[in-house]
Amino acid sequence: MKRFLKGFCAIVSIVLVFSFVACKSSGDAANSAANSAANSSAVVTEIKDAPIEHETKFGGVYIKITIDDFNAAGFTFGDSVDIKFSSGASLKGLPYYNGYYVDTGEPLLVGYPGYPYIKACYNNGEDMFITSGLSEGDKATVTLNEKAKYLAEQQALDIKYSDEQGDRSDEVFANFREIGVGDLKTGMLYRSASPCDNQHKRASTSDRLIAAAGVKFIINLSDDADELLEHINADDFDSPYFLSLYEDNKVIPLSMGMAYKGEAFSQKLALGLTAAANAEGPYLVHCVEGKDRTGFVCAVIEALAGASYNEIVADYMVTYYNYYSIDLETEPEKYRIIKEKNIDAMLRYITGDNGADITTADYAYYAKEYLKKIGMTEDDIAALTMRFVKAE
Repeated sequence: MKRFLKGFCAIVSIVLVFSFVACKSSGDAANSAANSAANSSAVVTEIKDAPIEHETKFGGVYIKITIDDFNAAGFTFGDSVDIKFSSGASLKGLPYYNGYYVDTGEPLLVGYPGYPYIKACYNNGEDMFITSGLSEGDKATVTLNEKAKYLAEQQALDIKYSDEQGDRSDEVFANFREIGVGDLKTGMLYRSASPCDNQHKRASTSDRLIAAAGVKFIINLSDDADELLEHINADDFDSPYFLSLYEDNKVIPLSMGMAYKGEAFSQKLALGLTAAANAEGPYLVHCVEGKDRTGFVCAVIEALAGASYNEIVADYMVTYYNYYSIDLETEPEKYRIIKEKNIDAMLRYITGDNGADITTADYAYYAKEYLKKIGMTEDDIAALTMRFVKAE
């Protein structure tokens, strides 16, 4: 079968026990196609020499095939795949998921909703493009390793949310809340989905809520200065309160990825928290969804305020109720896995990955040690503490 579109040529092969069917398609870097033959019990699915692109925001490798086309070629979420790059680097047995369902630092191939292409990366870890020694112009071959090897995990963790508010309250829809755990000052720290980036249709709702809360300083974890201007100049921008803070230089854009163990993340976080220590609150911490980057940063501040393990976990998991209606009572297994893979891993890192019991740790102590580790001075930490934590 031949289709002529516009762009590059990708070859997708499905090799059977008794027959070989090859399909060549020409399309842009995002398109590939496959022919499959029925009545076969031994199938090897392969996509050869697909162009790649460095995904720099979070650190990874876009393999320039759309999720729909990749799945149409015979791959299914829950499969195990091998990836070989033209640079010589290779990875074997990666799970192919539609979400980041592996442990921190582990590799996967992900077809995340909204991504332009499938992406190979380490979850919250190093930049695979760099660690694999890749360059623009390299190519990737993806081969099925084992059909449905991780299907049980995919089915257990498959979660999606809607960008339509429906009957959800503004607070739930915008994932907005005050954080009042430990010895945090009342009315001082808030978190939410982005009040400026409207890709999930929540920005104006977040904006109204932070205005009502009287937020005076915003730690924006997701955008750089240029991206902020793009949001502000977008046709659907409707966040006047955010704009007033931006024009008053009360927004610090940090453009952080999610590799919280990396040096770049640490440097930017130290910059943002030092800026907050020198600004008047109340404060808002946000990324796009207000979920993982926001969850980590808020956990650090909560720990600094002496919050307990249960308090930090409970606040983090509210997000999964707001977006996915997951809580301990109705979805105990999903709740447990998400908690263990995400916030528990974050807390182990904040406490130094030293084997400490994260359920009983002295978080105020470990938070200060963590902040020193990422480059904040004793004076910076004292100033940050004064801003957020009740006086003894």
